[in-house]
Amino acid sequence: MPGIWRQVKNGLLAFCVLVTLALGVGVATHFQEVEQLVKTYSLIRFQALEPVSTDKLMEGAIRGMVGALDDPYSTYLDAKTYHQLQESVTGSYGGVGLLITIDEKGKSIMVVSPFKGTPAQRAGIKSRDYIVAIDGRDTTGMDLETAANLMQGQPGTTIELTILPAGETNPRKVSLTREIIKVPTVDGKMLPGHAGIGYINITMFNEQTAGDLGRQLNDLRRQGMQKLVLDLRNNPGGSLPAAVDVASYFVAKGPVVYIADQKNTEALMARGYAQPLPLVVLVNKGSASAAEIVSGAIKDTGSGTLVGETTFGKGIVQTIFPLPGEAAVKITTHKYLTPGKHDINKKGITPDFTVPMDPQLEQQVLARAPDLERDLQLQKALTLLSK
Repeated sequence: MPGIWRQVKNGLLAFCVLVTLALGVGVATHFQEVEQLVKTYSLIRFQALEPVSTDKLMEGAIRGMVGALDDPYSTYLDAKTYHQLQESVTGSYGGVGLLITIDEKGKSIMVVSPFKGTPAQRAGIKSRDYIVAIDGRDTTGMDLETAANLMQGQPGTTIELTILPAGETNPRKVSLTREIIKVPTVDGKMLPGHAGIGYINITMFNEQTAGDLGRQLNDLRRQGMQKLVLDLRNNPGGSLPAAVDVASYFVAKGPVVYIADQKNTEALMARGYAQPLPLVVLVNKGSASAAEIVSGAIKDTGSGTLVGETTFGKGIVQTIFPLPGEAAVKITTHKYLTPGKHDINKKGITPDFTVPMDPQLEQQVLARAPDLERDLQLQKALTLLSK
């Protein structure tokens, strides 16, 4: 046995040297930690009662490295999860229609917003509700991708979510049937009884959104639109390029957003195809990420007026880096600032006119927006545009 261990030890040391040479000076200053890592690998492979495969150990090491960032938005994506994420950005997928995040205080799975017309919205799930269990599996400490993976599946299959509304103590169980979730983009119409006022609802930002918006604006202008209500409530965000393109329809010139990484800050400029018109933007606590980029750009540049409630406050940007084997890592690489250099992360954007709404009423009016009779925020927007 001593002879075998000596060979293993020598192999470990040789492997440490190779790893050190491969990773450079940074690892060379942490030779002891690298030796610990390789020795732990060898112990698990050869001494554990139920050892796991090398592939599994390597995947665990990657997950651990990303997890060391202590960032709920940074994660390892296995091949299946990465594929599902690509589907949600570019097309459609089987699921219940929820965008989720992690509440950094309690490390709990929290709803950013339900997508309009989906099983989740029809069941009354709201922004900032907590998902405490998925099919009976406790979500405490669960990462976002695992939670999203559990909720997605074949259309027609059922799933049970245990929901705890914010500020309440009694959870409720909701049974949902998965559907094909077509990632929504843009919907619009002229508002009856309000001459010349158009209404456009953007429910998410994906690769199709800017093109859909351009066509919708042209169509409404042909119908006589002279003023616009842009509804970004419960918009969970999405693609950064899409946000810049959408904002460019309303911000005539200058920066739409500043993107800052470890070393540099870069301004992403308006594209130059804006046709300014009197504009009111509706926002609420479910307006997040890309929706905040657009609303922040409009507010700071004076291109329109914001009405509603303070937004969600997600001012950071993730980049997805593909890995061999069709996997990927998603890492927070940038934060963004509004054109006025405001950092809104964990703060949100305060509207020019704050109009609170009862959560139950809000859920009802957003499910059938535009609701001219009961939507207090829309009514305020129309009052401002009428002036």
